[in-house]
Amino acid sequence: MDDWRLNGQEAYLLHKKLKRQKFKSKGLYDHDHCSFCWDKFSEHEADLGVGYCTEDEYYWICDSCFHDFKEKFGWNVVE
Repeated sequence: MDDWRLNGQEAYLLHKKLKRQKFKSKGLYDHDHCSFCWDKFSEHEADLGVGYCTEDEYYWICDSCFHDFKEKFGWNVVE
């Protein structure tokens, strides 16, 4: 697949369990970015507020990128 958003994410996102949740600031980190398209997640109204993240909440994925790459990456969504 030739897509500008793909940049080696297989190394850390292949077959990961993801959860869908609201973004919450943690300490000095008041925002994060989609691991694919770089859209911004934050608690500000103008930014993405909900998306998919790894269980440790380290990597975030927007809805569009989740739907575009869920089969390629074999993600499993958990509660």
